[in-house]
Amino acid sequence: MLKIFAANGSIALASVILLEEVEADYELSVLDFSRNEQKEAAYQAVNPKGRVPALITESGILTETPAILLYVAQRFGSDSLVGAHDPFIFAKIQEFNSYLASTVHVAHAHRMRGTRWTDDPHALEALKKKIPESMTAVMRLIEDDFLKGPWVHGEAYTICDPYLFTICSWLESDGVDVATLPRLMAHYQSMLDRPATQAALKQIS
Repeated sequence: MLKIFAANGSIALASVILLEEVEADYELSVLDFSRNEQKEAAYQAVNPKGRVPALITESGILTETPAILLYVAQRFGSDSLVGAHDPFIFAKIQEFNSYLASTVHVAHAHRMRGTRWTDDPHALEALKKKIPESMTAVMRLIEDDFLKGPWVHGEAYTICDPYLFTICSWLESDGVDVATLPRLMAHYQSMLDRPATQAALKQIS
């Protein structure tokens, strides 16, 4: 059986949603970051990065959201979840999730994880002040150019959708005026209406 490690308010929610979506048999362990459980030896042995998610499989341990989403979908889900029927669609799905991981999530991380980049208190404050602008910019690009609707890539629900939903759940805390992003908010609501999303949120939020 799979075992996934997550934390409340973290990007790991996306992987838990997908596990529910494909009806995988899994065990969930929720770490308390406020108590630095991610830095304890037991978890460091699983993921020395000290981050979530981490997924223990029969073949070994996987970390990083794009990799875990891809693995879960290919092992338990339909081809449409990853666009396996078309190399171009498969690549577009990886392109979108790579953007979320490398740009959008990093922009968000400046609010609470600024010490990854600087210890200067003035710089840290400047990073926090920039969050509403930087997050609005990246989400505006998704709203206008990437989100096809009703799902990220059109009619087919893919591994991009729980990933985007999880990031959208942070927007108000990041100071983004979500009223200016109606298509993203429609997607968010559609995700929220899915039983898999509700099942995941009951365990981790």
